[in-house]
Amino acid sequence: MKEDTLVVVYPSLFAENKINQLIENIKKILKIKNLRFGKITKDDFLICVQADDPVFVSSAIALLFGVKQIVIAKKIKNDFKTIVSQVSEIGSNLLLKGEKFYVKADGHAKGFVIKDLELAATSALIQKNQKISAKPGTELKYDKLLQIYVTKLNAYVCIFVDKGLGGTVNNSQLHKSICCVTDEFSAVNCLETIKQGFETKLLVCYETRENVIHLVKIIEKILPRMLRSEIELEFHKISKFGKNSEDVLSKNALITNILIKSAKENKISHISLATSPLIFPSTYVETLQKRIFSVGMIPHIPLSGIDSEILKNAKEIGMEKYISKIEKFQKTNLTKSKLKPSKNEKTMKKIIKFKLGPNNVHTILDSLEIEH
Repeated sequence: MKEDTLVVVYPSLFAENKINQLIENIKKILKIKNLRFGKITKDDFLICVQADDPVFVSSAIALLFGVKQIVIAKKIKNDFKTIVSQVSEIGSNLLLKGEKFYVKADGHAKGFVIKDLELAATSALIQKNQKISAKPGTELKYDKLLQIYVTKLNAYVCIFVDKGLGGTVNNSQLHKSICCVTDEFSAVNCLETIKQGFETKLLVCYETRENVIHLVKIIEKILPRMLRSEIELEFHKISKFGKNSEDVLSKNALITNILIKSAKENKISHISLATSPLIFPSTYVETLQKRIFSVGMIPHIPLSGIDSEILKNAKEIGMEKYISKIEKFQKTNLTKSKLKPSKNEKTMKKIIKFKLGPNNVHTILDSLEIEH
């Protein structure tokens, strides 16, 4: 393992007070992925990981929440001239003809100003790369980002930069929540439940064979981010609902009843509802919340405020092709809809357990005995 080339993790704002737990999660995800790693150390606000294969290790860590950035970086001493020299050398190896670059530094300067470091490194890169016409870009427009993290003792010149999923640290709430995937929007709700630090039990409600195949392909994108090597999924086959607003409300009311029953059986305290008050009538949301409170459980609405960051996360975990359906559902007008009287409905329930692997979709559908 090269000691000067490391995988460096920059915690998100909501993970800065949970660094030790984030380190434990990093160890856990690397063990789940069977990746070798050496020492994991803290350097001011950074977590540094020694790894045989930095590319695979950084990809595995990118599955975790509570991370702002993951980078592969060269570790050097916190000295102005040394940093400028290394940025010039590393940047020159990365730049191609005609590319625009942007130098960004962050952290604790010792005897110099961070802005001066950025300017000096930019100047050195311009001089060294005149022959290939590489030019400085802007913070919003560049081809290559040259990132520098400066701690009290060291500096890290980044060779590769990957954006993290943000949020808080996986399972940091110390509470378990149950959520249901029944469409694209509810899948994003489950993703957001995990992002907010809850250990999550996944339940799937489907109507037809085609529907369950579609839902399994969606949840396959969520499973690697649950920080488990073995997964338990609970499936419920429910009756078919229409697309009109009354049926949407009735379906969610039924799903809430299913979630309550499963939460009781599994001694789970929190129930995650995919019923944002920005889409659903407030009286309807309150009715579901009161129903959950009445049985001694706590309703949780992760999507109470929907913004572009949630859709961005959905894209980053490979749910790009479902975004249009999520956006379409967000525009649905349910505010004047009324909930029909609910009836007790029996569902076909099946629980499956399996180890995460390369063919999770096939494993799940085979366990459900569904042709695909």
